[in-house]
This record gives sequence, structure tokens and C-alpha cells, in this order.
Amino acid sequence: MVILPVIMAGGSGSRLWPLSREIYPKQFLKLDGEYTMLQATVQRLGELDCPQPLVICNEEHRFLVAEQLRYLDKLAHNIILEPVGRNTAPAIALAALIAKQTAGRNEDPLLLVLAADHVIRDEAAFTASVKQAIPHAEAGKFVTFGIVPTHAETGYGYIRRGAEIGAAYTVAQFVEKPNMQTAEGYLQSGEYYWNSGMFLFRASRFLAALKEFRPDIYAACERAVGEIDTDLDFIRINKDAFLACPSDSIDYAVMEKTTDAVVVPMDAEWSDVGSWSSLWEISDKDESGNVFQGDVLQHNSQNNYVFAENGLVSLVGVQNLVVVQTKDAVLVVDQAQVQDVKKIVERLKAAGRSEHQVHREVYRPWGKYDSVDQGSRYQVKRIFIRPGEQLSLQMHHHRAEHWIVVQGTAKVVCGDETRLLTENQSFYIPLGIKHSLENPGKIPLEVIEVRTGSYLNDDDIQRFQDKYGRV
Repeated sequence: MVILPVIMAGGSGSRLWPLSREIYPKQFLKLDGEYTMLQATVQRLGELDCPQPLVICNEEHRFLVAEQLRYLDKLAHNIILEPVGRNTAPAIALAALIAKQTAGRNEDPLLLVLAADHVIRDEAAFTASVKQAIPHAEAGKFVTFGIVPTHAETGYGYIRRGAEIGAAYTVAQFVEKPNMQTAEGYLQSGEYYWNSGMFLFRASRFLAALKEFRPDIYAACERAVGEIDTDLDFIRINKDAFLACPSDSIDYAVMEKTTDAVVVPMDAEWSDVGSWSSLWEISDKDESGNVFQGDVLQHNSQNNYVFAENGLVSLVGVQNLVVVQTKDAVLVVDQAQVQDVKKIVERLKAAGRSEHQVHREVYRPWGKYDSVDQGSRYQVKRIFIRPGEQLSLQMHHHRAEHWIVVQGTAKVVCGDETRLLTENQSFYIPLGIKHSLENPGKIPLEVIEVRTGSYLNDDDIQRFQDKYGRV
């Protein structure tokens, strides 16, 4: 039986601001080790002998997902693009329908549904739980994985187990997030697990159940995959059909309605990293209980989490703080109040500011750029272009640009002229002239760009040719 991983890579992770932002949320960050959370999710599948996973994300994150899968050599036309978020039930329905389309006539894969933003430290325990779940899923059951709780937690939903069946239990009840007194009772009873949001079931069983319990969602998703457009490594569905799809979670749409749900316990040092304090809890600490990433000095300080992106952060005589420093924002919060970080994000949105949405450093399909400085009529950026990649052939109506090559070789097209530039050479792009920038070499290209003009925002762009389909 083939296990097809389905990784859901949506979400904004606002409680991990300022590191996580709408354009670059937590699932694409390196928060716990050498891999991003998405990459770590893919890597832990290694012992299950799976094919390449299907990854579901939105349009805005498609190139981030593609680049992170390419780094692992797991990019194989396997990214499903959602035109708009409609929660987990429709997302999984898209994956199930596409899996049935691409599988052989007699194949009915088991879908292993995972979130891209979870940390699992004990990968052997994760693999063991999935293997224990396989016979139940093959028999037509809907398997959910219940995390063995380590403490009373009010931030998670719970699953109450019923009768034991092999290495699993029937699901007696799904329970919403409790208050502390209730959570302590759940922990003492030993009958409750945290609801992980991970599942294993046959594609056909899920689609049949969705058609029975939520025929409106099933019909909309079926129409959406009826017109698939292939674009590079992306699977595009019919936008209008999916816009008409109702929004619902898999728990409400299927799992709480079916009588065939079972729960397999998982004790794998799991965390959904829903806040800065949860990241502190799962991280390795020094002798004073501190977790430091980056350039950090401390004196007489205990139980703090500090992330320093590009400068020195110093602590003196403080306890139980989270300090996160990025290139354009600093967060200082008591660990007991980290759930309220989202209130700052809400205020940024209300004020029309950009810090909730984008970093100073922005990723593009060809590489990235860092906005170094800006005035009323100028802007300075550091542009990094990967080997073999290029910016679109474009024109600006309100700004001119001056490019200085710092590292690598640049191929510059400006009007009818084409030039190769090496280190310390520069080129001027007048306003209103078609131009492009390419890295034809074997090493990364770094360019300093100076923009001048009356309007400097990125939406002053008219594209004529683009290898990434953005025209």
C-alpha cells in the first residue's frame, strides 16, 4: 500500500511575529535545527518509503515552497496552489482528488496528512506511530494521531479515547480547548490526547465521507480539479469553482461525524510551536535556562529566549523574557503573555504598516533582496540572484536604477544593449526603458541597486517576459 504524504503549508503564524510574517510565515523558517519547518516535515518521512509529497500552499508562497523542496531534491510537479484559504477539509479534498487522478486505475493511496509547521523531536516514535496506524487505515478507518500530553495545556483541542483496538483506540469524543481546571482533569484521567491535526486514511474513504457529510464541499472541489492548469512545478485548480467552496475543518466536516474514527497515540516530543514560549520549551537550554540564537550576551539572567538576527543583544538581570530582534523590528515580551503578540500584529495592520506582512529581506523566485536604506526620492537594495536565474524583462514609469556588481557576473539587458558586468562595474537604467538582470555564472550574483525617482514602490513595474509566469 502506497502512503502519499499531504503537507499543508498554509497559515501566517502571527504569534511568532516579528520573525514570522504573512509573506514569510513560520513554516518556512529555521526555528529548530538546520532545516526549515517545511523541510523538516519532509525529511522525517525518510523511513516510510513514501513518494514525493503533495504540498498545499497559497499563490503567494509558491516560490518559497518550490525552492525549499528543490533544496531537498523533492520538487516534482507536486505543489497544489489554493487560490484562497478554505480550511483543511477542502485542502485535503483537493489532494485526495488529485491523488486519485494521478494514481493507477486500481490504486487507492493512503493519505498521510501533516502540517508543515510542527516540530517532532523523536522521529523514530513518529515513524512507529504511522506504521501502527497503517493496518487501521487500510481497513477503512480514519486514523488521527493523538499526542500523549506532557502537561495540562489549554491551547490545544483534545481527543478522548474509547475502546482499545490493537495499537489504537476508537475515538469517543473530540473536545475543544479546555480551561486549566478541565485540562488538569484530562491529564490525570489518562484518557485524553492532544489533537495533533495529523491523519492517515484511504483517499477514497475520505472522499466518500466528505460526499456524504459535506456534499457542497465535495462538489466544489470536484469542479475545481476538473480544470487543472500545469505551471512549472505547480498544480493550479479552477479558481472560480474553489472560491465557491465553503470553509470547514476536517474535524468538523468528517472526523466528528464518522463512526470509523480511531486514534493512535504518539509520544514523539511534538509541538505545534504556537508561541515563543512553546519554542523556548522545546529548545536546548544553557545552565541558566536560557535559549540563545545569534549574537547574545547575558549577565545574571534566567529562563529567557533570545533570537538575534543581525546584531548584538545583551541581557542583564532579567528573567522569563522573549526578545526577538530582526532587521526592522524588535519584540520584548514576558513569556506569560506571548499569546498576546498577535495584538501587536493587529495594531500594525490597523495602522496600515508593512511590518506584519513583509521582512526587510524579501524572497523572490530568482533569489532575494534586502532593503538597506530609503529616503523620499531614493532607495538602496542588496539584490542576490542565484546562478542561472534572472529578473523579468520589465520597465518602470517613475524611477531610474543604478546597478553596481559586488560579486559574480551580471548579464544586463537595457533597451537594445546587452552587457556583461563583473565586480566593481556598474550600469545605469533610465526611467521608461525595458531592462532585465540575469546571473549567467556559477556563483551567486550580488548587486547593489540604487533607485531614484518620484515613486519607488515595487508595484511600479510592467513585465514583458518572465520565466516564472508572472506576466
